[in-house]
Amino acid sequence: MEHADAVVVGSGFGGSVAAYRLAEAGQSVVLLERGQPYPPGAFPRSPAEMGRAFWDPDAGLHGMFDVWRFKGCDSVVSSGLGGGSLIYANVLLRKDENWFVHDRPLPGGGYERWPVSRADLDPHYDAVEKMMGATPYPLDQVPFDDTPKTHAMQDAAAELGLQSTLPPLAVSFASEPGGAPALSLPIVDAGYGNLHGVPRRTCRLCGECDIGCNEGAKNSLDHTYLSAAAHHGADIRTSHEVKALRPRQGGGYEVDYVHHEDLTAKKSRPAVRTITCDRLILGAGTYGTTFLLLRSRDAFPGLSDALGTRFSGNGDLLTFLMRAKDRNRVRPLNASRGPVITTAIRLPDELDGVPGAGRGAYIQDGGYPGFTDWIVDSFDIGNDFERAVKFLWDRFTDLFRDAPDTNLSKEISELIGDGALTVSSLPLLGMGRDAADGRLHLKDGRLAADWTSETSEELFNRVRKTMQRIADVLGADYADNPMWFRKRIITVHPLGGAPMGVHPAEGVCDAFGEVFGFPGLYIADGAAIPGAVGPNPSLTIAAQADRLATRLLEDASAQRSAGGSAMTVPSTTGAGPAGGTGSPDGAESGSAYGPESGSHGGSRGPSAVAAGRTSLSFTEEMKGFVTYGETDPQIGELAGDRRRLSFRLTITAEDTDGFLAEPDHEARAEGWVDASGHGGRCPVEEGTFNLFVEPENDRDGAEERRLMKYRLFYTDGAGERRTLSGVKNVRHGPATRIWSDTSTLYVRLLDGHVGEDEEEGAQVVAAGVLQIQLTDFARQLTTFRTSGPDGVEKLISFGRFFAGELWEVYGPDPA
Repeated sequence: MEHADAVVVGSGFGGSVAAYRLAEAGQSVVLLERGQPYPPGAFPRSPAEMGRAFWDPDAGLHGMFDVWRFKGCDSVVSSGLGGGSLIYANVLLRKDENWFVHDRPLPGGGYERWPVSRADLDPHYDAVEKMMGATPYPLDQVPFDDTPKTHAMQDAAAELGLQSTLPPLAVSFASEPGGAPALSLPIVDAGYGNLHGVPRRTCRLCGECDIGCNEGAKNSLDHTYLSAAAHHGADIRTSHEVKALRPRQGGGYEVDYVHHEDLTAKKSRPAVRTITCDRLILGAGTYGTTFLLLRSRDAFPGLSDALGTRFSGNGDLLTFLMRAKDRNRVRPLNASRGPVITTAIRLPDELDGVPGAGRGAYIQDGGYPGFTDWIVDSFDIGNDFERAVKFLWDRFTDLFRDAPDTNLSKEISELIGDGALTVSSLPLLGMGRDAADGRLHLKDGRLAADWTSETSEELFNRVRKTMQRIADVLGADYADNPMWFRKRIITVHPLGGAPMGVHPAEGVCDAFGEVFGFPGLYIADGAAIPGAVGPNPSLTIAAQADRLATRLLEDASAQRSAGGSAMTVPSTTGAGPAGGTGSPDGAESGSAYGPESGSHGGSRGPSAVAAGRTSLSFTEEMKGFVTYGETDPQIGELAGDRRRLSFRLTITAEDTDGFLAEPDHEARAEGWVDASGHGGRCPVEEGTFNLFVEPENDRDGAEERRLMKYRLFYTDGAGERRTLSGVKNVRHGPATRIWSDTSTLYVRLLDGHVGEDEEEGAQVVAAGVLQIQLTDFARQLTTFRTSGPDGVEKLISFGRFFAGELWEVYGPDPA
């Protein structure tokens, strides 16, 4: 049976990022994508092509548009190599920092909790933006300055006192990064080439982003992450549809799939094949991933009851501005000129400190394909176009004839016939923090959803009223989508279904996407998102997938450092470590994202462990703040100009017996230090960790205090050598102080690489405090590993030592 280190299901924003990161690290990766590749020039345009552009294999349709119809909402997602990036509008906005909510009650009951923060995702946002070539629309340069809809949106925002931005877009406006933007220039291939082997050209402002860019100007995932993954050896297979999943006896997973070799056969029954893997990454999209897990649930006993919950449409809402006027003259908006979206207007949230604002949202300009510009010239919305719209709508609804209330073509046609797509009209796209209280489930073997707009009606009404005000400023008539009056929405941003959480009662997977109770099974796509992102969610999904891949590779590296024979301590949440052995190269084969594994700088690895000795290792992550120019950690933690600082370390004691017996209890520390604004993530070149050391010359008495000490040598982004010197001060006192003392690290950053005996006269560059988050501590418990004889006994000895030292400090005084 075929086997791979990792199988990735789906090639959207989660699957593509994970496939690239794992392939780059040297793992054998097989990516299974149900859809076809779409090189530039291959996207459908004619009525005949559009008629076959939908996904329904039983009907012999293997096209790009996959339509789902549920109670309360309809949804359009993509089937093709590159997933949703083929039909999205290119916007790469970060989730607002204040919108990472914790334990906020939902209108329909329950709570919304984000177990990750903006700080957790920021370095991964950076990485994705760089890879996707994120750049704002070049409105200040000719000929891009002639984009009426963009100027109109900016004018309206200024008049209404709202914040307006040109959001980062994954579009090539110039031949290469940093070049001068111009229309239809040849695009220079990146160093990893392009898997399609077809030339690309820069944006020509045709408005076709949402139906596939035939110029190749969109930096979609097939042109970026997937091409890079293929360059690093990933085996990318299109027309491969996954049907079932299950754990493999002895570890890892089995994946059943079919290969759609005949793309015209109706009701074909291709043979089911199976591939096995050590790690399985699900990136089939919110619907695809949730559907697979629901269908395979019997094979995963103990899978969280949260499966199917937290479903959301990200507050998506479509409306129209029509017949805009400037005084008594037509105001051109030219919705078909430019990318589909160029501008984002942000509505503040009460979480931003705006009392009574409610849930925040974004309003963006919409566009439509430039090949309909003949409508603009004549203002003649005749029967031909009406028939075209009716035809396209019917292609959606024909797939679901058994569902009631589907045919809205008459209403859509009447709207368009009344002037919805004219030179003075503009679609508006809304999205925001709606309530993630929907539920996905199976009904007669098909995916179904229980969702209603009622619990988010306040948000939708706020967005609609703001859109009406924009219409008033632009002298336009306002029109709702006819579906709104049936309390239905169309969403292109479905989220949830297998949400992340702190524990299995709250989520299907942890904050890194690993499924509780099933080590090595990860959810990398929108299904893991626990609530509405607010802005367009693609960047957040990709950043979370990048973060997932970083942790997966670090776990694999730590397991190899422990000799490949890992002994795991289960956490209280039931989450285990990533299983499998990975490849010989692993995460240390070099990464464009910087060193992220637990074995960098002076690593001796398991080969350095003497015969007959048993090594022990674990991984620790701490985060906090420091202030540059400050020498007192407690002041530095709270100063107004503080900066973020974090580290992730793998602590390794080569000889557990010696580590416990020696008074210094010293172990090796490897990993990285992340200093915001000072070079970001930098590898630890040499590091030590001391556990429960008796302080020298302690006036309070050594028996009443123990120290945990950290000394990390690294070089920052300016080439300056630095030392992170940190101490946890475990003082005698009540047991209630155990958590605060053992999770709080007082740090000073020193100039140069400074040994402990040289520290007294060293220059202090910065000072502050780092802490362990409770979720990170729970994860840390799963990383303890031993290599060598009697591993279980050595681990127990370590546990007794740790508990014993805490008892010495916090236990009651003898009578």
